[in-house]
Amino acid sequence: MPDETIRHAEDRMSKALAALGHEFSTVRTGRASGAILEKVTVEYYGTQTPLLQMASVAAPEPQSLVITPYDKSVMGAIEKAILSSDLGLNPSNDGNVIRVPFPALNEERRKELVKVCHTYAEAARVAVRNSRREANDVFKRMEKDGDIGKDDARRGETEAQRLTDHYIREVDELLKHKEQEIMEV
Repeated sequence: MPDETIRHAEDRMSKALAALGHEFSTVRTGRASGAILEKVTVEYYGTQTPLLQMASVAAPEPQSLVITPYDKSVMGAIEKAILSSDLGLNPSNDGNVIRVPFPALNEERRKELVKVCHTYAEAARVAVRNSRREANDVFKRMEKDGDIGKDDARRGETEAQRLTDHYIREVDELLKHKEQEIMEV
């Protein structure tokens, strides 16, 4: 039972790390990436539809994206959705595709994006610590119920702490890399 609790905690910690990686992929850097459009939704026949379900997105060069809608009639709506998002992008429509140039980030915007990344990283750290707390609660309950001895409970708590330290280091490492990527000119 203690091994199962540790496996469950580690699973949750790794999911928190994966979620952080996903969040970081949506933060804009100096390079063009289709992942940045993941949160953009477009009004399509009265329904908010994710942009990435309505069009193919390619990055033919590092500073621009090309969006090719599957249905040409929604080009205006896609353009409007990108403009109204808080991404700071200015798309242009040529009738066949939508081109989205990525202007160079100024120093102030880079610092704002780093702050956003710090917020995401802190949320991931909290999720990792919550997993540890839940595992420790299970160990205490099992010890109280007489399912495991005091030594096994302490060993479980020590292992949960070791996992927590490992995943917190991973979060910090991801944050450091993302920060360098954003601040790179």
